[in-house]
Amino acid sequence: MGQSLVQNYLHIVFSTKHRQPLIQPPVESELHAYLGGICNELECQSIIVGGYVDHIHILCKLSKKIVLMKLVEEVKSHSSKWIKTKGEDYKNFYWQNGYGAFSVNPFQVDRVIAYIANQHEHHSKKTFQDEYRAFLKKYHVEYDERYVWD
Repeated sequence: MGQSLVQNYLHIVFSTKHRQPLIQPPVESELHAYLGGICNELECQSIIVGGYVDHIHILCKLSKKIVLMKLVEEVKSHSSKWIKTKGEDYKNFYWQNGYGAFSVNPFQVDRVIAYIANQHEHHSKKTFQDEYRAFLKKYHVEYDERYVWD
């Protein structure tokens, strides 16, 4: 085969350090756009970025030119530096150390888009921790609760 062809949809999730509610309306939409822009710069087509006050969801296509760990590292480091330029309220902004990344069936992309778009409504009923535990259960990810949160 002469070409390398890939179509890997990823749903990436990570929170602010200690789930601090720092992603507020003054920067929320700009942060989402910035995160999507980083993905696009890395040739990982951003489909939707959303979240709530303490966490982010990114749905993108993973490029064949970058490994997942590097994508997340770049997204988190660049956005953390950027948001600190947005004022005194963000000088202590940090992302958690870890992340979750889940493959998405191409036939389920619309469903994930809707899920990410409705984060504010969703989190009127469910905490980030409960949401994340549900993802881990859904995707059969074994984990130790002691090491999931920071």
